Amino acid sequence: MDAGPMNSFNKIHSRNPLQERFHQRKSSRDNLDRFIPNRAAMDFDYADYMLTDGRKGKENPAVPCSPSREAYRRQLAEALNMNRTRILAFKSKAPTVADPFSKYFSSPVYQSKPVKPRRYIPQSSVRTLDAPEIVDDFYLNLLDWGSSNVLAIALSNTVYLWDASNSSTSELVTIDDENGPVTSISWAPDGQHIAIGLNNSQVQIWDSASNRLLRTFRGGHRLRVNSLAWNNYILSTGGMDGKIINNDVRVREHIIDTYRGHQQEVCGLKWSPSGRQLASGGNDNLLFIWDSSMTFANSRNRWLHRLEDHTAAVKALAWCPFQGNLLASGGGGSDRCIKFWNTHTGSCLNSVDTGSQVCALLWSRHERELLSSHGFTENQLTLWKYPSMVKMADLTGHTSRVLFMAQSPDGYTVASAAGDETLRFWKVFGAPEEAKPAPKTNHEPFSHLSLR
Repeated sequence: MDAGPMNSFNKIHSRNPLQERFHQRKSSRDNLDRFIPNRAAMDFDYADYMLTDGRKGKENPAVPCSPSREAYRRQLAEALNMNRTRILAFKSKAPTVADPFSKYFSSPVYQSKPVKPRRYIPQSSVRTLDAPEIVDDFYLNLLDWGSSNVLAIALSNTVYLWDASNSSTSELVTIDDENGPVTSISWAPDGQHIAIGLNNSQVQIWDSASNRLLRTFRGGHRLRVNSLAWNNYILSTGGMDGKIINNDVRVREHIIDTYRGHQQEVCGLKWSPSGRQLASGGNDNLLFIWDSSMTFANSRNRWLHRLEDHTAAVKALAWCPFQGNLLASGGGGSDRCIKFWNTHTGSCLNSVDTGSQVCALLWSRHERELLSSHGFTENQLTLWKYPSMVKMADLTGHTSRVLFMAQSPDGYTVASAAGDETLRFWKVFGAPEEAKPAPKTNHEPFSHLSLR
């Protein structure tokens, strides 16, 4: 088992939620150029004279010099252009000599491909916000970034919304103490509606545009709701009671199916991009793959795969965006492994020991890379190259385990929240390419009018 709550729900803080912290940046190292002398432009005879004979008269002025010797020295100085002060010569790079054979190999077949520049990965967060009273509980899911570019975070009993387009903060709802704290949040695909799981086993659906409670699901779970996952209009909920419930939010009788397999609380829940498979991880160290096509099958064990390779709680789950049947899962403190699964066959493709508790996983949408967040001892985010799993970077800054991660709609920025009560933003997946200007179109006269 992994550690649960690490702080009190009633802790009083003087800081305002989601206020930016300002840190003095360390000065970057100066870039020092290294100059290399151009040997072809140097006069070695002059250099030898200055280092030997030319210095004798200056070093021994008392030594008498014959008139003929002095005349010879003057002539030699004129010949060597003694008014020069430099010995080493530095010049720009010589122009490239044309390849005499280039005309024979000008076909594109023989031209080498342009080398892709290596991406710069910032080692520090680009923004830090305060997150007072965030519940330090490994089994909860308190952070999500919606498709409308609004980040939702649960701080104790209150859900706050941070609009990334203008950095504005608003409060969505504060739950009563007898029903709270908030134990999970998840944006619907439309980016307007958000589901909120509560400690009292209820689930609420809110309209963020109007700050209006649309409906409340009761009676499905007996204990707190730890995890939520949307599949179009189906909301799957995972509870501390070990049950997974599929709810159709369009109808009054919302419970359409229940998955039973976990013996302890369900702390990880993710639908595949295709919407055909649901992955669930629990505190019983089990990972299940459920197939939506088997929902109404007359079978006692309706899971597609029951995977037992992890040796600690399985919370971190991430479906690969470029390979539909590839799932990454992360184990808790006594497991510390990231495992990769072929969900069609149930086989484990690879297992990597990260050395610390795996709290969350995110795939890059632009490169074949995977980001993991960790607990003791480094409390870092680690970027991996897939499939080699070569470590590309460690991002540090949090002083407590990094429990939650969320990805921006464009896929480039990652938000992380930790038990140190900070919310940090990282440009770990690169920067978006500059958008090309839209071509001008010739509109027909009065084309903007609606004619009936």
